[in-house]
Amino acid sequence: MKISTKGRYGLTIMIELAKRHGEGPTSLKAIAKTHDLSEHYLEQLIAPLRNAGYVKSIRGAYGGYIVAKEPNEITAGDIIRVLEGPISPVEGIENEAPPQRELWMRIRDAVKDVLDHTTIDDLANYTDTGESDGYMFYI
Repeated sequence: MKISTKGRYGLTIMIELAKRHGEGPTSLKAIAKTHDLSEHYLEQLIAPLRNAGYVKSIRGAYGGYIVAKEPNEITAGDIIRVLEGPISPVEGIENEAPPQRELWMRIRDAVKDVLDHTTIDDLANYTDTGESDGYMFYI
């Protein structure tokens, strides 16, 4: 399963709105500028998030968007499903041989578990500890 820019930028929108929760509406223009993204593309992503009840639009000169629920009530999985569809590493899992089907189901369940136990609030309040499991390669 590959998360496209729809899911990635949708999370970016939600994280930015969560960071400003309680401070009033935030414009997509401000989010786009902060992250060097296309405002037009963000406008396409905000509609499904609004229709799903995760954001509210505020009209007017000082309008923009706010989170419609508390950020700790919205998970990364909620946002990914709205923008990307069902979470599955492969399609046609039911047609796989039993050992492979079991593997794909375990991978799917592990990804779902991470996404469904990570709230937008967690992401908005993340602080980098400097510890990374990343690898350094030298050529």
